[in-house]
Amino acid sequence: MALSDFVAAVVAVLRRRPGDLLPVYLLGVAVPAIVRVVPFLAIGIAYLVLSRTGRLESIRTHLVELDPPPSPSDDQEAFDAWASGLEPVVDQLVTPSLVALAVVTIIVSVLLFVVLSAVVAAGQLAACYGRLRDERGLVAGIDGVRRYWLRFLGLFVLEGLCWMAVLGAIAIGTALVAGIVSLVTGSMALALPAALIGVLVAFVVLLVVRALFAFAPVAIVVDDAGVFGSLRSAAGFVRARPVEAGFYYVIAIGIVVGISTLTGLFSIVNVVSIGSLVSALIAMPALDLLKTAVYCGYRDRLAPPAPPTRSLRDGARAGLRRGWRELVSFVRARPGTHAFVVGLGLLGFWLGWIAADPLVGTFEASIAARLEGWLPPAMAIELFGNNWLVALMTAFAGVALVIPAIASLLFNGIFLGITARLEAEPMELVAFVVPHGVLEIPAILIAGALGVSVGVSAWRTWRGRATRTDLADALERAFWVLVGIGILLAIAAVIEGFVSPYYYRFFL
Repeated sequence: MALSDFVAAVVAVLRRRPGDLLPVYLLGVAVPAIVRVVPFLAIGIAYLVLSRTGRLESIRTHLVELDPPPSPSDDQEAFDAWASGLEPVVDQLVTPSLVALAVVTIIVSVLLFVVLSAVVAAGQLAACYGRLRDERGLVAGIDGVRRYWLRFLGLFVLEGLCWMAVLGAIAIGTALVAGIVSLVTGSMALALPAALIGVLVAFVVLLVVRALFAFAPVAIVVDDAGVFGSLRSAAGFVRARPVEAGFYYVIAIGIVVGISTLTGLFSIVNVVSIGSLVSALIAMPALDLLKTAVYCGYRDRLAPPAPPTRSLRDGARAGLRRGWRELVSFVRARPGTHAFVVGLGLLGFWLGWIAADPLVGTFEASIAARLEGWLPPAMAIELFGNNWLVALMTAFAGVALVIPAIASLLFNGIFLGITARLEAEPMELVAFVVPHGVLEIPAILIAGALGVSVGVSAWRTWRGRATRTDLADALERAFWVLVGIGILLAIAAVIEGFVSPYYYRFFL
């Protein structure tokens, strides 16, 4: 097959029924939101321990007695003296039990992240394979999770071990060579070239390892291979089809460099979320589809959907209209879920307000200070990207049996409560929030309700009360509701970027 056929297959899949593929990639975005439940739980346990031992009251007393922190740029000595007043607080926090809790939290979080990444990756590659055969992608993805996740986990662990072995061997070899050269010559001058050569060798070897492991997950799905069998199949593919493999490698490197450049350029104006959205919604699905397509071509199993008949602009318009309809329908159909979510948000705000009470007079927030250097176009883009990313994470993290969605709502409510409690000029904060908040806050709450809905669907499927098709329908519907939420957040971001920081100043 021609290389253009593989590209055409990728385009056809992405443009025909994107809602039947992209949700599994948004599940990847939601993995950190699921994992952070562990540190949230640890913080809750630490709070209870501190409260029951009386140390929490001691911490509050020390914080209340502290004066507001001086600026380190104005008087470094005064700031150091103020910081030394925090030592009693640190002594109350750094205890064997709390340190052990922190260590366990880190270990559990890392393990959970690795396992969930393997689970999601299995679903993503299985969904790509399904769509490239013109099948229901989400159903194939759900089947792939159940069937392949353990093999994907084994593959991830094996690659990690390979990386550690390569780095360790080259580090030891480089150190030995540099030491021998230094002893023979009596100078360290020649040790630096040896170290540079070692770094270059490590880079090349790791690049080869990554190139081989890139196609191994596809072999697991397409060939139903095991961990080591997938590596043999991937190596056989690279040997038999070096042009197709090289084509994928070049495209992958180009996309990675392009996204890195884009992210770097946007970061100059403090826009950092766009790279994550582009990666999750475009780059990662396209790369996975491409490598699956070229491997399917190698196995003669490529039968993608027909090319799209609508133009890209017409397709985008139709998608926005569908997203809005699905949003309205979802809100109307689940008033009880939305009432529950609003209650959670208010509870989180109240908890944050109470938690911030000991910090009043010691720490202070200022909306005016946060608006310094405000660049409206850049901030509108960043606010939309960040808020939509939060909505995506909250909604799809709910697939882990609702708990992460609830944790996200409580976390956001607590953060807002603390910010409001510590605000130096509360009326300025209210004036700033109201114009865009009437859209932004409901949009985030709807995303939370969507996370609860997705979690209920996942629970019913896990209990055998619903089918995999039902769960696939729920995930696809969630995707389109989030498109509608994105419309609300885009409007709110424009208002927040161009209107909210300025209009009220005329009335002060």
